[in-house]
Amino acid sequence: MISYLKKINGEVRETDSIDDSCWVNIYPPYEHGTLDALSKELDIPLDFITDSLDVDERSRFERDENSTLILVNSPVLNDEGKDSEAIYITLPIGIILTGSHIVTVCAYENPVIDKFLENKVKNFNPADRQMFVLQIFEQNVFRFLECLKKLNLKRNLIEQELYNSSRSSELQQLLRIEKSLVYFVSSLSTNELLKMKIKRTDLLKIGSDNNYAELFEDVIIDNSQALEMSNVYTHILSGTMEAYASIISNNLNIIIHRLTIITIILLVPSMVAGFYGMNLDFLPFTHYKYSFIFIVIISVFLGFALVYYFSKDRK
Repeated sequence: MISYLKKINGEVRETDSIDDSCWVNIYPPYEHGTLDALSKELDIPLDFITDSLDVDERSRFERDENSTLILVNSPVLNDEGKDSEAIYITLPIGIILTGSHIVTVCAYENPVIDKFLENKVKNFNPADRQMFVLQIFEQNVFRFLECLKKLNLKRNLIEQELYNSSRSSELQQLLRIEKSLVYFVSSLSTNELLKMKIKRTDLLKIGSDNNYAELFEDVIIDNSQALEMSNVYTHILSGTMEAYASIISNNLNIIIHRLTIITIILLVPSMVAGFYGMNLDFLPFTHYKYSFIFIVIISVFLGFALVYYFSKDRK
């Protein structure tokens, strides 16, 4: 799906054709040959569009004679929903700057781009291309911070459940969170390098404008904060999982120890009963009238004696 958008009367509205200073947004699905035609119409390399649709592309920028490609990774909810998969994954947002247009390309619908489509970003104007790119960076960092808060809240809830019961389902959820954090750390690191390189090379040509430069500096600081949060949450989660693994192992050792004691306690009365089940004439109390009761009393006494012994030994 290819949309042509402009800001009309304070709202972003879709138009029927490409006008000067309009925003072209590309979301799948689209018909075969549509991307080729759009590439020729806007005079941009087809590779810029197809690279943006590759979910494994890293954050980077690339220049051509008439256009510039900026790829920045963004967090999206994992639709697969498998217990073994990460809750969030990161996918690239392709930003293509031409002489008079800006093109955004995503392999799937992206919450960051949706905010602009729904007019939820203040002072947004597709005609101001430098500000548009900075606002995409800003909203993308906000999206990372929002997802990190959700993951941390989910981790806290799972830990509270683990205090009461150490079930494998909670540990699987922690593993999914850990995978999400690994994606975040990797993407935020490459995003930070991308922004530092854009700032150093002045790719957006905003060095002389204090408002743009300050906004870009704030975005870089927020990205560093999100990266630091991701690293902290990753370390906390790794320590938590190691601690719970030790707790589970310790609990298992305690259970095995108790079962071993119970086995020994039950073994002695069984041995006494086994001896008198041999039907031998020379066994003590064989011809005694109350021998059965006496043997039972001896077995119970030995059992309680062992219970007392092990109880005293543990203290």
